[in-house]
Amino acid sequence: MEALQKLVHQLVEEHKLITVTLSQLRKSGETDYSKIQVKPVELKGDLYYQFAYHYSNKVTHENIPQLSAGEHLLKLFEETFRQGLICTAETDYQVLISKKFKVTILKKAPTKKAIGSLSHNRRKQYILDEGTPVPFLVELGIMNQDGKVLSKKYDKFRQINRFLEMVQDVLPSLPEGRPLTIVDFGCGKSYLTFALYHYLSIEMQRELNVVGLDLKADVIEHCGMLAKKLEYHNLRFLVGDIADYDELNAVDMVVTLHACDTATDAALEKAVRWNASVILSVPCCQHELFAQVQSDVMEPLLSHGILKERFSALATDGIRAKLLDMMGYKTQLLEFIDMEHTPKNILIRAVKSQGADLARLWEEYAAFRDFLHVSPYLERACEDLLPNHEKLKS
Repeated sequence: MEALQKLVHQLVEEHKLITVTLSQLRKSGETDYSKIQVKPVELKGDLYYQFAYHYSNKVTHENIPQLSAGEHLLKLFEETFRQGLICTAETDYQVLISKKFKVTILKKAPTKKAIGSLSHNRRKQYILDEGTPVPFLVELGIMNQDGKVLSKKYDKFRQINRFLEMVQDVLPSLPEGRPLTIVDFGCGKSYLTFALYHYLSIEMQRELNVVGLDLKADVIEHCGMLAKKLEYHNLRFLVGDIADYDELNAVDMVVTLHACDTATDAALEKAVRWNASVILSVPCCQHELFAQVQSDVMEPLLSHGILKERFSALATDGIRAKLLDMMGYKTQLLEFIDMEHTPKNILIRAVKSQGADLARLWEEYAAFRDFLHVSPYLERACEDLLPNHEKLKS
């Protein structure tokens, strides 16, 4: 093993490792995973090695600091695996270990190119990496069994990762030390529901209770069968309407994508009344304000239907964000790409917050609302949740 130890430590210390693949378990059934893939990653400016453990129906990740990565890799060679492929820009090393621990290292022509700057790669690196099979992406026809993203599905692959980046940013706002309850209103085909479950349950090792809700019974049946096949035991799909759903008393995260018109507001009201820590909402078809908005000053804009429609949609989301701010949230409007390849739209991301200047927020909101001569659904629905709004108006 001495030659292998020397090789591994040298390649790790000199930052030459591109990938390592460990295979052929020493004893069948010794572990629940069958293969490990290793690659360097940069996290917060420091070099780590990411170990991806491949199970029959999932992949988990562990990031090991550079100083410990060599020893961790050697331990896996010594105790668990009989074969390994170590790839560098100059040489591929095929490692074979006999039952009596005789080590053979074969040098081969390189199959990988140097990865260059890790920080540069990290900006482009997806949360769900291409090249690593993700079971739900394979089942949904986005990846093949080898982890290659199908060319026609690459937009969806990027969109799923974009969504997970937004989820990643709000992880510190979610409760710790207990299972998370999440509801996805209008889940549809549930690409993002499955992505959310995979990321939080498998990647982040959080206990979950996730409910996907939609009005289409056939879609819900299909999603339920897929969840069962993937062994996502705490992911349920139900047929139901946003306004009528009353199974839960408290929810930690509410997701609502493309709920039409005021159905988005109904979902936001539910989220606020549940005291959800995180709300992620992509509105759709904002018709309410289009029928209400009036302003002589803005007549050059409002007299054109297409401009009035776009302005009304933006104004609707601005109003929603301001109302959420007044109900105890810090709200951001972020660009999000629709899963069905329609034009780019907006995601409302709200996290619980404290210390807002309610008087100032109400003044800004009321001035904008009154200028447009509108009466938004969300304000009417949440009137009792807006703190002392009558007093703030006076």
